[in-house]
Amino acid sequence: MSPIRSLVCAALLATATLLSACATHGAATSPATTSVEAKASPALVPFASDEGLARLGRSGAKIDFAALANQFEAQYNGTFCGPTSAAIVLNAVHSSSADLPRDHTRLRKDDVQFMRAGADPIVPRFTQDSVIDRGPKTRAQVLGEPITIGGKQVKDFGYQLRQFDAMLRANALVTRVVVVDDALSEQAIRADLANNLARGGDYVIVNYRREAVGQKGGGHISPLGAYDAASDSFLVLDVNPAVAGWVWMPTATLVKGMRTFDTVENRGYVLVHAP
Repeated sequence: MSPIRSLVCAALLATATLLSACATHGAATSPATTSVEAKASPALVPFASDEGLARLGRSGAKIDFAALANQFEAQYNGTFCGPTSAAIVLNAVHSSSADLPRDHTRLRKDDVQFMRAGADPIVPRFTQDSVIDRGPKTRAQVLGEPITIGGKQVKDFGYQLRQFDAMLRANALVTRVVVVDDALSEQAIRADLANNLARGGDYVIVNYRREAVGQKGGGHISPLGAYDAASDSFLVLDVNPAVAGWVWMPTATLVKGMRTFDTVENRGYVLVHAP
């Protein structure tokens, strides 16, 4: 090989090596890269984006997604993120049951005006209103009627983590509540949530603070639909689309949102399955 050709080949090899190194450095979202640290991104990725749909497509922990999406509904009251999440999961758990409750609280007199006598137009399912009735808080308390906490009368809108868990159990679900305190590692949380999402028949509902994850608002509750290991992110099926749509949330961001104080202790998550 001539000296000139040798120099050219050496230059081409060096250029190829440099380009390869740059490609590896910038491939933080490449499915071929398995390192969680390399994949993590601080941004919330909308589900309805090309990247969001791609994450669901390659996810290996998305068994819950179809069942939850099929039963999904948006909260119609600003304090009802908890009851809405509970209703979605309850309907997913009991989707094959022939004995679902009928909530007649929204039935109007003119709804049955032209129907035959005794006909019931209400679709059997759990609703945001019906799940509250069995919980530890009355509807009025969820909407701000003062309750006693720590010997003081306070307005406690919505649900704290353990109040929410008690409401799920009152609706005949088996639960495991996890408070995300400083002693619980991000690695343990990731494994707990991802393992649940990879199994059928059980579900995850998270309780986090919106401000801590880069959204507007305070405490919030919503179910998880999937985990994408390539980006190390969880799909949050936000029940309040007026504030935020479904998003892929990095594990570190979700943990940060759950590791926030709420009245008596930190927020966290609840693992749910049928009795």
